[in-house]
Amino acid sequence: MTTAVTDGQPEILPLGADGLLVRFSTRLDDMANRAVLALAEILEADMPEGVAEMSTALASVYLRFDPEDTSRARLAGALRQRLEGQDWTSLPEAVPKRRWHIPTAFGGDHGPQLRETAELLAMREDEAVADLVAHPVRVLAIGFAPGQPYLGMLPDRWDIPRLQSITPQIPASALVVAVRQLIVFTASTPTGWRHIGQTGFRPYRPEASDPFPLLPGDVLQFDPVSDEEFDRILKSDLIGAGGARLEVAE
Repeated sequence: MTTAVTDGQPEILPLGADGLLVRFSTRLDDMANRAVLALAEILEADMPEGVAEMSTALASVYLRFDPEDTSRARLAGALRQRLEGQDWTSLPEAVPKRRWHIPTAFGGDHGPQLRETAELLAMREDEAVADLVAHPVRVLAIGFAPGQPYLGMLPDRWDIPRLQSITPQIPASALVVAVRQLIVFTASTPTGWRHIGQTGFRPYRPEASDPFPLLPGDVLQFDPVSDEEFDRILKSDLIGAGGARLEVAE
């Protein structure tokens, strides 16, 4: 890991005219992402004065401040106070508060690049699916498109490269994989990630009162279903959930 943490503390960097970046790593790392989610939870409960916006990324937290209410130096000092006393390189795995079960059709027309993916893993297709679903993934960050989740981290053997050429178009709600991560696409799009399955889950629902059903830190479990069951789910789905079920810890 290329780390941005010294003596257990992350970097605090200026970003633009009115922003600060708390950076835990210069590349994706599971521990760095745990730290991002833990800091975001702390800040949501105790936000420094003058912060107008906070957003999380794979390995950093961005805060935009109102210069009329605070200064960059004052906000940096408030952040250091909240960061002190914690070794951000050794956080335990957090108990997920929200767990999604998402029906998924793997392989065939619904996942045309599953076979190639399985070959890269030196597995049969059914073995690759069983291995993937045995490892629920966390929403590491939301970005690239509204509501679109980056999910991980899969075991090291899933550190497979992106495609060398772009697939011109895959459907919305497709499940794709590369570099130990999964994505459920919010819209039909070209991609260099391998299309291994299809869900009916829409991570962005602009017509809904809550257009973004997923939150950073949510855990997703992809449950294999037959093509027939998948078609039945789509026909009965009126809200874009694709048969997904949410469990919320009390």
